[in-house]
This record gives sequence, structure tokens and C-alpha cells, in this order.
Amino acid sequence: MQRDGTTLKLSGPVTLANVAQVLQEGLQQVRDGARTIDLAEVTELDSSLLAMLLAWLREAKQRNAELAFANLPQGLETIAQLYGVERLLPAPGARH
Repeated sequence: MQRDGTTLKLSGPVTLANVAQVLQEGLQQVRDGARTIDLAEVTELDSSLLAMLLAWLREAKQRNAELAFANLPQGLETIAQLYGVERLLPAPGARH
């Protein structure tokens, strides 16, 4: 996880094996002003990534802040569609 201005770049795997740690680090980054989450470098994922992103989105909303997700991996889009929550994952520049 790297921060570049208000963009948080995730890299490597985000699965059940490490999601708790990534979740906490990301929550702190959202509290500290991260507003775009770039997922281009995520190498492995499962449904825990989706749950984590939704938790970060809740955190941002509680702070009246916008949060967007860039470069969603195809696998994540598929999982979100299966759960019927794809519309909850805003893209950068989207109004919600």
C-alpha cells in the first residue's frame, strides 16, 4: 500500500489471509484523507476485498468524504455483480 497525494495504491494480494491488516491500514488512510483507491496492482483477490472496500466506503461516508475506486480488477467486478453491489463502488469522477 502506497500513498500518492489523495490516492492510495494497493498492490499484491488482498485475500482472507491478509485482509484484516490491509483493512486497518486502509481505514487509517481514509481517515487521513485518501480519496481514491487504485487497485491496478492487486495480484490476487477474493470476496474479502469487496467487503474491505465497502468498509472503507462506510468510513468515508461517516466522515462526509467522497471515496472512489480506480482500476477495479475484473474478478472484483464479477464478485460485486454476483452480490448485486457493483453500483456501490464509485469510479473516480462519479457523482453519488
